[in-house]
Amino acid sequence: MPSLNPSPQQLERFAAQMPAGEPILMLNLLRFNSEAAYPDGSGQSPCSGKAAYARYSRTALYKVRAAGGDVQLMAEAQVALIAPEQEHWDEMLLVRYPSPEAFLAMLADPEYRAATIHRTAALADSRLIGCSPRA
Repeated sequence: MPSLNPSPQQLERFAAQMPAGEPILMLNLLRFNSEAAYPDGSGQSPCSGKAAYARYSRTALYKVRAAGGDVQLMAEAQVALIAPEQEHWDEMLLVRYPSPEAFLAMLADPEYRAATIHRTAALADSRLIGCSPRA
């Protein structure tokens, strides 16, 4: 079953388990749909999943930076050396935020929330893993 958007319970667990007030890294693993899966009546023009993710990224990057964060690394995934055979990813992003609170505030931003229609349509599956950087 694909994982595309965090549930309220997942967000609650994230807020409880991440160290408050400290910098975090969010590891994003992305697998794109070949064609974006917009809901009927959305008014979005057809495009690839990768193009839909680019639509999302225009707003998301602005909001990441407004929250005090930045993309640390973006890479095209090539080969999973240690992973289940059926698991594959198209891209990986590593995004730094000043705190879990800054990340959660960005998720609640109305403009960011509106842009997530493109992310949801773009992705066949994803992972979002909160990490604490080591000094």
